[in-house]
Amino acid sequence: MSDVTTYKVPDGPLRLAGPVVRPKPGTLPLRGDLAHIALAGRFLAAHYVIPKLRNIGDRPVEMHLAGRDDSDVVTEIAAGTSIEVLDIAGEWAWVCLTPEGPSGYVRIAQLAPADA
Repeated sequence: MSDVTTYKVPDGPLRLAGPVVRPKPGTLPLRGDLAHIALAGRFLAAHYVIPKLRNIGDRPVEMHLAGRDDSDVVTEIAAGTSIEVLDIAGEWAWVCLTPEGPSGYVRIAQLAPADA
């Protein structure tokens, strides 16, 4: 599996062009501080990240809305599914399935080893 995915970066300058409806949490990979690079032409964020591809380990996992076991579950991800890791904090990784979502948090221990 290649750990490089190519995304089209918007041509020309990025600009604010009026109000944008903020998507519901758990949908697009967009937080106040960080967004998936593929969203750069549509949403303003302090930083954009090029995700690192990883796989879910050998058991299905729950993707949570926040990096806590007691937070709402966004979806269940099947074992072996390819995901995009956008950020890591403590024991949790902020991930998405695609640039169009869903997005949320999984425990880093639930990911397959990076070199697998």
